[in-house]
Amino acid sequence: MEQETWDVIIVGAGSAGMAAAIYAARFNLKTLIIGKVVGGLLNESHNVENYPGYKSIPGLDLMMNFKEHVDNLGVPIKEEWAIDAKSEQLNDDKKRVFIITTKDEDEREHTYRGRTVILTMGTKHRHLGAKREDELAGKGVSYCATCDAAFYRNIPVCIVGGGDSAAQAGELVAQFASHVYMLVRSEKMRAEPINIKRLETNKKITIIYNTQVLEVLGEREVTGVRLSTQYNGSDVLPVSGMFVEIGQIVQSELAVKLGVKVNERKEIIIDSDSQTNIPGVWAAGDVGNRKYKQALTGASEGAIAAFGAYALLRSTEDQPSDVGY
Repeated sequence: MEQETWDVIIVGAGSAGMAAAIYAARFNLKTLIIGKVVGGLLNESHNVENYPGYKSIPGLDLMMNFKEHVDNLGVPIKEEWAIDAKSEQLNDDKKRVFIITTKDEDEREHTYRGRTVILTMGTKHRHLGAKREDELAGKGVSYCATCDAAFYRNIPVCIVGGGDSAAQAGELVAQFASHVYMLVRSEKMRAEPINIKRLETNKKITIIYNTQVLEVLGEREVTGVRLSTQYNGSDVLPVSGMFVEIGQIVQSELAVKLGVKVNERKEIIIDSDSQTNIPGVWAAGDVGNRKYKQALTGASEGAIAAFGAYALLRSTEDQPSDVGY
């Protein structure tokens, strides 16, 4: 039995992937989403306050709205890990099909064939690299304030980072912790002014500049962190938890397997149409080499990528839903 072939396979289920799916489905393209975590890292955002149409909405709620829209259009989502990708020429040597291999939660492998591919794998959390950080992960070291803030009621914690994700984490965690120490390695924060002001006016939050975490202390759970500078006469800050919010690492390994070009930061190089150097392959969202990385810009790039896939499929002799292109 010949394997099913999709007009477009979207790898990644965040704002970029979901938007791409919405547009592709409305173009009547046979569309499949592959993404282990529906919503991606945006699920962890305490509140999103810069997405048009919503004054303030939890990131998880926003992404579930995206999913509801996708479900309404009948686009299937395979909640699996994409582990490999390749392309094959078809018999007439003019048409190509892309093959994506995935692994499900039971470690079973699956393959999917697509005429075009839109890559929206996004990013994953960056680790500090501090001594004993990995050993105490899940034992007081956390990379998701939205997930874990409520576990730190009435105890002191620190948050490492100076961007908007760190600022938003500080505001959230302060609702539970007895006190929050913001540890910023430079002399100022990079977050939006409105987010910085919220931290500065919160009596439960102290910002410590020009410092780094060298070591996480504790045997079975976090009891403190050792700083690169002294605070109140000591280089040890007694806290019971540490949230790491220092940015993300681009997940572009799958793109490289397809021969897609990436830059020195491993971001996929795309043009103004979200097209990569490989015909039939687009990229959108945080995995791309755009300067600004937001839910809104990712959704826009996903929509643009879907336009490109539709235009390419229409320009070939086979119409959408026929094999190859």
